[in-house]
Amino acid sequence: MNFTNDERNLLCIYNAGTKNGTLDELMSMRQYLDPEEIELLSLTDSVMAKLNAISDEEFDALDLIPDFDPEDEDAE
Repeated sequence: MNFTNDERNLLCIYNAGTKNGTLDELMSMRQYLDPEEIELLSLTDSVMAKLNAISDEEFDALDLIPDFDPEDEDAE
């Protein structure tokens, strides 16, 4: 599964160590977002959908090191 740089950074912030734990953290965070926060809502939904599509083993293999350099987006 290919995660964008922004998706990876969100995963790093809310990584609970397991796929299900991370999904729970993202769902919890999502409840506090205002409807006007369209971009973050969309990003969170995208990450959650991609997490639901991978196995626990695939999640464990993710290299979740934050990278806040937007130019890396082009390298993927």
